[in-house]
Amino acid sequence: MKVAVFSTKSYDRMFLEAANAGYGHELIFFEPHLNRETSILAAGFPAVCAFVNDQLDATVLTALARQGTRLIALRCAGFNNVDLAAARDLGLKVVRVPAYSPHAVAEHTVALILSLNRKIHRAYARVREGNFALDGLLGFDLYRKTVGIIGTGKIGTVVANIMKGFGCHLLGYDPYPNSECKEVGVRYVSLAQLFVESDIITLHCPLTPETHHLIDTKALNQMKSGVVLINTSRGAVIDTQAVINASKSGKVGCLGLDVYEEEAGLFFKDLSNLVIQDDVFARLLTFPNVIITGHQAFFTREALENIAETTLANITDCEQGRACPNEVTIIR
Repeated sequence: MKVAVFSTKSYDRMFLEAANAGYGHELIFFEPHLNRETSILAAGFPAVCAFVNDQLDATVLTALARQGTRLIALRCAGFNNVDLAAARDLGLKVVRVPAYSPHAVAEHTVALILSLNRKIHRAYARVREGNFALDGLLGFDLYRKTVGIIGTGKIGTVVANIMKGFGCHLLGYDPYPNSECKEVGVRYVSLAQLFVESDIITLHCPLTPETHHLIDTKALNQMKSGVVLINTSRGAVIDTQAVINASKSGKVGCLGLDVYEEEAGLFFKDLSNLVIQDDVFARLLTFPNVIITGHQAFFTREALENIAETTLANITDCEQGRACPNEVTIIR
């Protein structure tokens, strides 16, 4: 099948081409994001392969359908950037990669917790300048601290296993409790109770209308003073301005972000020679107790191999008329 692959970097091409040796699809790579202006590039392609910050609203999907596209193959787990109702009405099939490497994201989550707690980012910069003073680098033992995990799917389960190894108490919130998490020792509680009791809160839920700005001023006010807050899920699960205010007041002691609600214009680009125009993001960068990474939690060799393999398998299933286990649908 002829596939237009958008938002591609050199690593995307390398892993997709290697995996495609076993499938034989015609992959045409485009560096720009897919949006209303670039959708014309997909003219004549029966399949489009998109990533997390590609725009797949009704307008773009309508343009793609008119140009002959019938399949949207997401090479990511989230599908909040796709208007599923419009896709259904246009006869477009949407498939995704539901689990590429939960270990990659979970391990990055723990790296953020450790780095923020022990001030690794600040210590690294100091030592390189010959400053070996310990003032301002005080952390705390993770042992016996309470970790609240919001979203206990595959990633949340791996996080629970890792944090159990540190001797942490584990709380979980998920509309669908996971028996594997319960076996690890996760105690499921209400969201309000998780906010009140947790020393560390880490987000692993999808972005839906219900989770949009789940962490807002009301939620933050319920948390412990000095709480460590980590988000490696989707940016808009957190109300960024509310978290900035909570960081200024000391309510949030440390903030670790791998995602940002307005990241589409920033992440996966080299903007080092430019002035960042997003004032909210620029404000976040001024806090010494904030670490932001550019949506790299997924970025391991194993994850990219799995993403490429599953994406191409999904396309093959659809091309050959087989039921694809990774199709995304909505109830009519």
